[in-house]
Amino acid sequence: MHTIKYILLISVFLIINYSCSDTKKSTDPELNKNETMPDMRVLKKVYNDLKDNYLEQSKKVIQPAEGYLEYPYLIPAGFYKQMWDWDGFFMGNYFVSKGKPEYLKYWALNLIKGIDGEGYVSGCATTKGPRPIFGDFAMKPFLSQGVYLASKGLKDFTWVKPHYEQLKKVLAYREKTQQDAETGLFYWDIAMQSGADNNPALNYFMEDKRSFLAPDASAWQYKEYLAQSALAEKIGELEDATIYLGKAEKLKLAINALLWSNDDQVYYTVDRETGDFYKRISYSSFIPLLAGIAPQHEGKAMIEKYLLDPEHMKAKYGFRTLSAKDPDYNNKNIIVPFSNWQGPVWPISNYIYSVGLKKYGFEEEVAWLGETLGTLLLKDMEKHNTMHENYNADTGEPLAPSDDHIDENGKIVGFVSWNLCIENVLDGAVNDNWMLLDIN
Repeated sequence: MHTIKYILLISVFLIINYSCSDTKKSTDPELNKNETMPDMRVLKKVYNDLKDNYLEQSKKVIQPAEGYLEYPYLIPAGFYKQMWDWDGFFMGNYFVSKGKPEYLKYWALNLIKGIDGEGYVSGCATTKGPRPIFGDFAMKPFLSQGVYLASKGLKDFTWVKPHYEQLKKVLAYREKTQQDAETGLFYWDIAMQSGADNNPALNYFMEDKRSFLAPDASAWQYKEYLAQSALAEKIGELEDATIYLGKAEKLKLAINALLWSNDDQVYYTVDRETGDFYKRISYSSFIPLLAGIAPQHEGKAMIEKYLLDPEHMKAKYGFRTLSAKDPDYNNKNIIVPFSNWQGPVWPISNYIYSVGLKKYGFEEEVAWLGETLGTLLLKDMEKHNTMHENYNADTGEPLAPSDDHIDENGKIVGFVSWNLCIENVLDGAVNDNWMLLDIN
């Protein structure tokens, strides 16, 4: 009798286990590559080929000092000729990883020049001066992080001291204009200010007056506080170091208490007027994972439930910017009046996802991502000698800027920018050399 019961129990266990695991798998074998160890030979070849191509592509984003911009500056190249806040931050960190931290320092100094008396600094600058668009378009929370990471790369924090009070002004301005007094969380004026131009989890039309407590705005600001605390410590402002660390911890608690849904296991934006979750699964939901804000078990659960699920974020050609279950999901080719963050694969969002994947223990998935995106970008460069800012998640077709955007020689203008960070994804997967943007 005991033997029969034992066999029955084992049989039930195997049936349940098989059924549960089967429901998690996609029928598309291409989407289940993460279930087997990556072929390291293929991965190394993709890494080496991409690194070789980027030797030339990376030169396109560096511009010499000119006019208002007193230091060499970084542009996305091709379609965009301006210096942008977060494009420059991510490109600058790519150059830090290549032993050239001076470019991130130059990016910071060009932005610091534009800080006004209140602490406002524009998120875009040209050789003729700051470029306010869509209202004030204050820069995103990256300046203190950029200063810290540049200084760390330079092994020199002495240049920070003359600018330290200006950095404090920028933080104070953001607290005054974009921090919710009741919760302590942060919000964007409109989605355009976030950089994820038409993210449906935020309001992205000027006539839409709603504002949302946002996981991306709050998580980036959390990292700004950490960076400002670290800078303060480095230059001997120990009281400030304690204050900003305290602000970071308080903000982290608020993010987990108010933006995390225990029922759905994901970070949502919250409508400031109603206090309700705005239940859209988008790129911005995952920024707290890059910052390591989620506890390990919750971060893992979120990744497994949404990022790795083909019905939500995982596609054949990378991770989407919006869940495929969202009613607004699409892969339209849009760059004017805003770029499309409603589904297409963006290399930069995939780099950001890769940091979260690494921090929550999904290194094989990072390898899949590096091989998939690296191969896609290599094909693009082979055909066009440039790249695009996003790609159709389901077909791999290059999207914006479309082929009708051409230069004086009739070649498509393309886009380089933060696509460079895909080399860092592969460098981590192949060489265990990770660019995680941590504030130590």
